[in-house]
Order: sequence, then C-alpha cells, then structure tokens
Amino acid sequence: MTPDPTPPATTLPRAPLLLGLAGLLPFLWGVATLYSEPLGNWTTATIGPRFVGPYVALFYGAVILSFMSGVLWGFATRLDGRRAVLGYGLSVLPALWVFFTTGGGPDRAGLALMVGFLAILPLDWLFARWGAAPNWWMPLRLLLTGVVLACLFVTITA
Repeated sequence: MTPDPTPPATTLPRAPLLLGLAGLLPFLWGVATLYSEPLGNWTTATIGPRFVGPYVALFYGAVILSFMSGVLWGFATRLDGRRAVLGYGLSVLPALWVFFTTGGGPDRAGLALMVGFLAILPLDWLFARWGAAPNWWMPLRLLLTGVVLACLFVTITA
C-alpha cells in the first residue's frame, strides 16, 4: 500500500539536520582552501592535495549525488505497484548522471554536479508527495542543496 503524503514538518529533526550540516563540511572546506592560501598549503602538506579546493568539492559532490540515488532507492521501497517501479527507475538517475557527466575537467564537472543537484529536487518532491519521504525531507533538502550549489558555484568560478 502506498503511504499517504504527510504535511510538511514545522521543525527538522535534530539528528538529520546536524548530520546534513556536517555533510556540508567538505564543500565548505573546498571553498575555504580556495580562498585561503595558508589553509590550502596546510591541507596539502598535512592530508594531501586531494582535499584542497575544487578537488575535494568535486569529488565529494560526485559521492553525495551518487549517495542520493541510494536514498531515493530507500524511498522507493515504501511504494507499491507502478509508483514503486517508477521510483526505483528514478532513483538510479543521480548515480548515472554522475557517471556520465563529471568528466571533462573541473568546470564541466562542477556544472554537471550543479545541474544534478538541482535536478534531484523534483525527485525529492515527488517521493515526498507520494509519502515515501519523511515530512521534513524537503525543508532539509532545500537547505542543504542551497549550500551545495553555492559552494560548487564558487568552486567553478574561482
């Protein structure tokens, strides 16, 4: 049986909010190391160049957008019939998008990730509308996606 949609949450649960905000740290770190040469140099010397500037933001962006496929797959398990079939099909799109579009250099990869994060919002909304996502899902996704898009924009325009 397909769950009924629930009304939007007035507050975000603490654990998903804090974990979601913590998940922004690699994006924010990438931006910080772009604009702070001492921080970029320290990061390169201490933990390696992969964790500096566009490298960390783009790699982590690809990981998180792919992770979102798994989240949507989990939502699809809460659906029945045609909605379940459609939900499973839609859930693989973010990972496929990452796989097929993030080559071709940092600017192209960053733009592809931005498009991917924007394009997943209607999927989030659809799963929420179908009642497969928690009622606080869309407010959380809008908050996190806004920060991710800003960080990726800064990363590719720096």
